[in-house]
Amino acid sequence: MPSSTGPSIDTITEGGRVTQVGEGQEAEETAPPVMTFGAPTAGEVLAERYELVEHINNDSAGRLVWRGVDVVLRRPVAVVLRYPGGDSATEMLQAAVAASRVIHPNLVGVYDAIDEADRAYVVREWVDGQSLRELVTADGPLDPARATAIGNAVASALAAVHATGMVHGNLHPGTVMISDDGRVVLADARTDGADSQENDLRAVGGVLYFALTGHWPHGEAPLHGATAGHGRAAIPDAVRDASGTIAAPRQVRAGVPAYLDDLTMDLLDPEIAPPSSDVLAAELSRLDVPADEHYLEPTGPLRFTAETGEEPSPLAAAGGRKVALGIAGILAVALVGLLVGISLLGDDKKQPTEPVARPTSSAPAGNDGSPASTVRKLNIQDVRIIDPDSRKRDELSGVEKVIDGNEDEGWATDTYNSADFSRYKKGMGVWIDLGEEHTVKSLQAVLSTPGASVQLLAGKADFPSSSSGDKQLVTSYATPIGQPVEHAGLTVTFDGFNPEQKYRYLLFWITELPKKDSGGGWKLGVQEITVQGS
Repeated sequence: MPSSTGPSIDTITEGGRVTQVGEGQEAEETAPPVMTFGAPTAGEVLAERYELVEHINNDSAGRLVWRGVDVVLRRPVAVVLRYPGGDSATEMLQAAVAASRVIHPNLVGVYDAIDEADRAYVVREWVDGQSLRELVTADGPLDPARATAIGNAVASALAAVHATGMVHGNLHPGTVMISDDGRVVLADARTDGADSQENDLRAVGGVLYFALTGHWPHGEAPLHGATAGHGRAAIPDAVRDASGTIAAPRQVRAGVPAYLDDLTMDLLDPEIAPPSSDVLAAELSRLDVPADEHYLEPTGPLRFTAETGEEPSPLAAAGGRKVALGIAGILAVALVGLLVGISLLGDDKKQPTEPVARPTSSAPAGNDGSPASTVRKLNIQDVRIIDPDSRKRDELSGVEKVIDGNEDEGWATDTYNSADFSRYKKGMGVWIDLGEEHTVKSLQAVLSTPGASVQLLAGKADFPSSSSGDKQLVTSYATPIGQPVEHAGLTVTFDGFNPEQKYRYLLFWITELPKKDSGGGWKLGVQEITVQGS
């Protein structure tokens, strides 16, 4: 195990699996090292809560990164320490506080930020996995589908950050993390005002370029965030012509779809204004299709300007190139239409004797020829509180208010003296019955106070409303919908439903309460729950 004062390293290996927590913020190669006199030791408990387990590395700004354990909630955490604290740690702490206010599944969760004068530290989510830089360096460029999925996750995270008016300011392949379970998370935002939302969007282009080619389009350097003494290998610069213009991904590597090549190069082109982050996320989400669906790839892109009366696509409206339909696809449709016209008009004797069938609905047809279902708000037939570990069962009333359409009223827990239900409950939640099975798109819950930790589970059966029945229900509901959300905001959305599966019973499960705004204690209200589907 590396000591806290020994040479810095990027990662450690546990049983062949790389464990890492991000590469920190950008720093100039001439940045002075942070003093680490009196550095902590394994077993030390910070703030009477965070036990340090193992020193992992020193990040690019010279801060110590430790793997730790939250001894209250019994979960792994990453602890980033800086010596000294005080004024020199202001930027780090401000960045942590700002990041903690943005809750998104593709952002690393920030749990705590503490200044003790002689040192300051930030406690954040522990991520088992590796950075995009490490992944591509080890395994080579990614296939287009995976690169698109990573770009989609990064753009979605930026959209959440930008919606608050903030800037990430430190996006590069070293701060894009891919966990062992495939989750993509963005770490180590900055708040020093040195960047802009446009630069964040240009950086998405750089991340896509790197994922597709293994080259960094911003010049050969010890990748953003690496100082000379940290031993990280430099990423090769992009291939360039005599004038210094970078080669497009398709020129570097075969098999990159034209639409993804165009999007990447547009984001890197200073002459083309990038779309907003939410528009970019929507476009990448549209392109983020399973790897076995290659219907977009063979035909290539069709670049166009929307005609009068037509609604342009998001990126077309933003000035970027846009994939609409493949040229070959358009020609094929035109050819079929021509042949049908010839067959109908060429011989009056061959006119059809039966009227031509016409659609009965303007809704687009599904794969089976039937009209496609429209996503709508689903009717919730029944709700009740699930409280398996309570003997009193005195928190069950008022649950009907979570589906009454009024966000000003809802159901609330009692006030507890700790975030984890005084440690005698595993959790409690709201059970939802849709009345019959539906294809579900998303569930949204509006909460009274930010800071709760929640998850969504699906089950196949109802159980009696009793302590024993609730225990059976919680045990039975073992299908998670998306990822758990820790320290949620006022609104939390779960959209990880399987489109091939139908759902009737759902459980909105609360595992950690937020601190009350006043009066002391921990409490949560669920103001409204809505479900979208078909």
